Amino acid sequence: MTRTPLRPLARILDARSRGVNPDEIEKENLRLRHEEMRDKSRARAEGRLLVLGAVFFCAFGLVGTRMGVMASSVPEEPRASASGAGIAAQRGDITDRDGRLLATNMETYALYAHPHQMVYPEVAARELAKIFPELDEAALKRRFTGNGKFYWIRRTMSPEQRQAVHDIGDPGLLFGPRDMRLYPNGPIASHILGGTSYGTQDVRWAEIKGSAGIEHYFDADLRDPANGGKPLQLSLDLTVQAALEQVLDGGMKLMNSKGAAAVLMDVHTGEIISMVSLPDFDPNNRPHLPTSGHPDDSPLFDRSVQGVYELGSVFKPFTVAQSLELGLVSPDSMIDIRGPITWGRFRIRDDHYLGTSADVTKILVESSNIGTARISQMIGAARQQEFLKSLGFFVPSPLELSEASVTQPKYQSNWSELTTMTVSYGHGISISPVMLASAYAAIANGGRLVKPTLLKQTHAQQGERVMSENTAATVRRMLRLVVTEGTASFADVPGYDVGGKTGTANKLKPTGGYYEDKTIGTFASIFPIRDPKYALIVMLDEPSTHIYGKDRRTAGWTAVPVAAEVVRRIGPLLGLRPYIEPASGTAITPASH
Repeated sequence: MTRTPLRPLARILDARSRGVNPDEIEKENLRLRHEEMRDKSRARAEGRLLVLGAVFFCAFGLVGTRMGVMASSVPEEPRASASGAGIAAQRGDITDRDGRLLATNMETYALYAHPHQMVYPEVAARELAKIFPELDEAALKRRFTGNGKFYWIRRTMSPEQRQAVHDIGDPGLLFGPRDMRLYPNGPIASHILGGTSYGTQDVRWAEIKGSAGIEHYFDADLRDPANGGKPLQLSLDLTVQAALEQVLDGGMKLMNSKGAAAVLMDVHTGEIISMVSLPDFDPNNRPHLPTSGHPDDSPLFDRSVQGVYELGSVFKPFTVAQSLELGLVSPDSMIDIRGPITWGRFRIRDDHYLGTSADVTKILVESSNIGTARISQMIGAARQQEFLKSLGFFVPSPLELSEASVTQPKYQSNWSELTTMTVSYGHGISISPVMLASAYAAIANGGRLVKPTLLKQTHAQQGERVMSENTAATVRRMLRLVVTEGTASFADVPGYDVGGKTGTANKLKPTGGYYEDKTIGTFASIFPIRDPKYALIVMLDEPSTHIYGKDRRTAGWTAVPVAAEVVRRIGPLLGLRPYIEPASGTAITPASH
């Protein structure tokens, strides 16, 4: 930059020649220089203000735009930034077929202690024992006064308990946030849902893992972030499930049973609408696995899936169906039922005298062991095994439960003629109630075996055909006669046309042989029989009731009345309109004018 001198020589000489004071020239030049500097400073300041104003304008515009975007977006819960904290939150909900909540997550806190930070460890131990009665005060004192630096006290707690601990005021008692699995319906569907436990965890988060039931079978799907929190929708109907559990519990107590099970299955889709095992448990407080005794003594044992039993005469319709399918008999074929049938040291006899011969229909309606055994002899061992295999009786159930996949049916490895006869009426082979429901569904839907499923379906299954439609229809007519004329008369529910078969089997002893006074009472049914939609299995473990001066243990006196009450209660819940027989023409009276 060129700098102008304040006292230019030429102007100084000129001023002296004219008699003017040269100092005025310096003052004038100094004034002009200051004015120039002031103008430059003002221009620079104005430029800075302009830039600063533009920056503020952009900043406020950006903030305003962001606020507008946030105001118009869908609210979302903030995600924790701690390492691993997202694992628990990723577990999806479980709902019934109508979207009603069966399992979800709830925010809670764990309680842990840093003893070296505690001020009054004895006081803290005493107060904690009051808040959590299951804790041992003496053990807490030993821990709090020892050399340890960290102890878990509670993995979860209620908000009220957390506040009570907070009120203790000891800095050594600390809380860790986490999610817990919540089952809002308590024990309802407990065996199906199973339960969860904590996997990897620290003081900031905990991993929820399925430990049984649906929670275990679909554990990977429920934890998969790719599902975006989409709930797992089951085939269960929560309302029907609650009603069935209530009726079955009342029936179990009324019949003095050790336990009970029931399965309600859609015969076309294979959907399990309801499945119950009693006694049950609350999955919010899942009990520990038993370390002694028989497995079915524990409420964790699922009788409908894990329990395999000799179910007795409910097998007879399969024997009749196969003989009809093979063309060996017709419903009117006469069979010699004189007995007993002797095979070595074993004898097969009927519980009551039915004469020397009876047709196939009467054999099923009156539940003749001898007649069914005679029919099975016509079928033969090889063909009988092949048919039972097609019904799924030789492999675990494909139901989506971990317990089902490891429950193996029991049958004779040496399938003799005696085995053929005893299996024909449900002895010498043990299956679960859910397997039986699938087989009865095949009779109900026209002869196709559908796989039981706990997931909601939108279409009927096109399963493997195991019998013709004509055979299935014939057997259904016989099952209806069992209710109207035979051993299941208590199951005749007006308006619902129930058809089914009773089954009473003495329980096996662990050491071999059978108990004389312990039975399994089962009623396998289809309704409404004129347009079959559902298969219902009701089983009572060791039932006994005193009626008409005698102790009754057979299914006709125990399982059948309970099943009838189930149909009566859940029929309307399933949307089934009761069918009313139209009155005859002679009963119509014309109105008078």
